[in-house]
Amino acid sequence: MKLIFPTAEYAGQIAAYRQEFLDAGDSMDGTGALRRMADPMAWIEFCEKLRCRETAPDSWVPGTQLMLVRETDDRIVGMIDVRHELNAYLEQYGGNIGYSVRPSERGKGYANRMLALALPFCWDTLGLERVLITCLEENEASRRTILKNGGVYESTVLEPHDRLRIQRYWITRPT
Repeated sequence: MKLIFPTAEYAGQIAAYRQEFLDAGDSMDGTGALRRMADPMAWIEFCEKLRCRETAPDSWVPGTQLMLVRETDDRIVGMIDVRHELNAYLEQYGGNIGYSVRPSERGKGYANRMLALALPFCWDTLGLERVLITCLEENEASRRTILKNGGVYESTVLEPHDRLRIQRYWITRPT
């Protein structure tokens, strides 16, 4: 398994990843604007702009989009979005990291592996001392993934727009 930046060579797979979520009627957490961007190349360009504060849209925080690729068949099995900082909404409800595993690949430990691979990027590349990760209260799989990676529960909050109960966890950089 490896985490890589989205590139043009994966455009077809990115489109298939998106379509699998749409067909399943599932949320695409950790994919940024992929749900509303049908053109994979436009999404890749958007992801590149997000990496720097100077090129990120005003309403977005800088972030790095990564894809989890299974090396045996070069297949995208998950995506993870690492936000370099928190705005008011992310601090309450969204956190520094969002992720998803394609519906056909769930239950294989990919979310756990993806988060474990992304955390050193947070510590070593971004210099973060701790990251906030959130999940829906009823999302047991995500909660287990967060806990396996050192998450410490802080609180449950009610997101006012969608009226969702969101659990907040912090993972602190190892000493």
